[in-house]
Amino acid sequence: MTDNTSALDEKNSPELGGLDDNNVAAVDQGVEVNAAGYKDQLKRQYGLLGIVGIALTVDNAWAALGSSISVSILNGGPPGLIFGLIVAVFWYSFIGMSLAELASSVPTAGGVYHWATIAAGPNWGRTVGFFTGWINFYGWMFDLAALIQITANILVQLYATYHQDTYVPDAWHVYVTYVGVLWLCAFFVIFANKLVPYTQNCGMFFVLVGGIITIIVISAMPSTHASNYFVWGSFKENNLTGWQDGVAFLLGVLNGAFTIGTPDAITHIAEELPQPRRDLPKAMGLQIGLGFLYAFIFAIAIGYAITDLSALQSGINAYPLAVIYQQATGSPAGTFGLLFILFLSSICCCVGTVLTNSRTYWALARDNAVPFSSVFGQVNEGLSCPIYATLFVTVVATGLGAIPLGSSSAFLALTGSFIVLTTVSYIIPFIANMTTGRKHFPPGPFHMGKFGYVINFTAVLLTVLFIILFCFPYEIPTTVEAMNYNSVVLVGTVSLSALWWFIHASRHYPGPKVMQLYIHDDSIIVNDVGIIKTTSAPR
Repeated sequence: MTDNTSALDEKNSPELGGLDDNNVAAVDQGVEVNAAGYKDQLKRQYGLLGIVGIALTVDNAWAALGSSISVSILNGGPPGLIFGLIVAVFWYSFIGMSLAELASSVPTAGGVYHWATIAAGPNWGRTVGFFTGWINFYGWMFDLAALIQITANILVQLYATYHQDTYVPDAWHVYVTYVGVLWLCAFFVIFANKLVPYTQNCGMFFVLVGGIITIIVISAMPSTHASNYFVWGSFKENNLTGWQDGVAFLLGVLNGAFTIGTPDAITHIAEELPQPRRDLPKAMGLQIGLGFLYAFIFAIAIGYAITDLSALQSGINAYPLAVIYQQATGSPAGTFGLLFILFLSSICCCVGTVLTNSRTYWALARDNAVPFSSVFGQVNEGLSCPIYATLFVTVVATGLGAIPLGSSSAFLALTGSFIVLTTVSYIIPFIANMTTGRKHFPPGPFHMGKFGYVINFTAVLLTVLFIILFCFPYEIPTTVEAMNYNSVVLVGTVSLSALWWFIHASRHYPGPKVMQLYIHDDSIIVNDVGIIKTTSAPR
C-alpha cells in the first residue's frame, strides 16, 4: 500500500474489503489494520440485517430443539423439554452478555481465541489464547457434524414419508446423505461466497416465517391434543433415565443448550462487517431472544401434538420429530410439507456453519497456530474465501459424520461435545478478564461497566455446573456403547492441543497480533519477527 491519500480513501470502502474509521485499530508502516492486527482480506459484505440473518439461521433454534429432541425425550418428556429450555436460556443469557461485551470491544474473526489472549495479559496471553482457540474450533467442528447429521436425517425422512411400507432405515443411508450435504455446502461457501449473504437472509425467512407456519399447522391439525398435565406436569413418569428427577432434569438441559448454544457464531464473521462493534451485540441479543421465543412456543406446540410418546423413544440416533409431524398431521403430505420447511432452514444453517468454521480455523492459521499455517492461512481474495481452511474443516467433518455408524448414542456425543467444548472456550476469557481486573479491553458501544464482574462470574459458575453434569452418563445403568464420552472428548482435545503446543507452538507461535494492539505493558519488546520478548518470557 502506498502513502497516497486518494489511494487509501479508495481502499477504505468496506464493500471493497477495505477499512473505515470504525474498523481501523492501528496503522502499521502506512497500512491500516483491523481489530485483529491485519489488513482486511475479506469483503465487509454483511450489514446488520445480514449478520442477524446468519445469527438466526446458524442458531435455527426451533428446528434445533425439535431435531435434537431425542437428547431429552427420556429426561421427563415435554415438561423436561420446556422447562429445560427456560433454564438453558437463563444460563446462556449471561454467556451472551459477556461475549457481546468482548465482541463490542475487539471484533475479530478469532473471537474467544483473541479475547482470551488479550484478557490473560502479556505473560500468559499467548498460551491461554492458543488453547482457547483450539478448544473453540473443536467444539464448532462437533456442532457442524451435528447440524449436517440433522439435515441428512431430514432428507432421509422426506424419502421415507412416501415409502413407509418398503423403506428399511439403515445408518449408512444417513451418512451418504450427510457427505453429500456437507460437500455441497462447502463448495457453495467457496465458489459462491458473494451469494452467502442471500442464503442467510433466506434462512432467516425460513426460520421466522417457516417457524410460524409450522407452529400453526401442528397446533391446528391434530384431531386430538395431549392433556395439560402431559405437557406441563408429567415429568416423573416420563423420566426414563434411571437418575433421580432433579439430576435427570438438569441433564436434559443439554437439549435447550443445543437449541440456543451458538452465541459466538457471528463473532467469527466480525471482519466481514462494516460496523462490527455496534452490530455484533445487537445481533447476538436478537439471536438469543428470538431463538428462545420461537423454540419455547414450538416446544409447547409439539408437546400438545404428541399422541404416543413411546413412538418417540426408539433410540437416541433416531429422528423423532418426523414421528411428531405424522401424529400431528395424520397425512404423508402434511408431514412432507413440514419436513421440507425444516430442510430449507437447515440447509441454510449448514452453509452458515461451514462459513463460521472455516473462518475460525483460518483465524488460527494466519497466526501460525495450526499445522501448515502458510497454506491454511491463505485467502483467495478473488473469491473472498480461505479455500484451504474451508476444505480442511470439510474433510474433518466428513470423518466426524461417520461416528453414528458405530454408536447408538453418537448424536448425543456430537451435541454434548459441542456444548462442553464451546462453553469451556467461553469461560476461559471470562475468568482471565476478571483475574486481570477487566483492564485490557477498551469499552465498546456495549459495555457492562460495574455489572461486568457479576455477569461474568455468574456465567462461569453456571457453565462449570453444567459442564460437570453433561459429563454424567445419559442413563443408568449404562453400557459401553451408550456411555457419555464428553469428558473423554474434552481431555482428548486439550491433550492434542498440548501436544501441538510442545511440538510447534512453544517455539514458533508468536501469538496473535492483538497482543501488540491491546496489551499495554512497558516491559514488552517486539522483535523483528513479531515475537514478544520480555524479561520473563510470555507463556
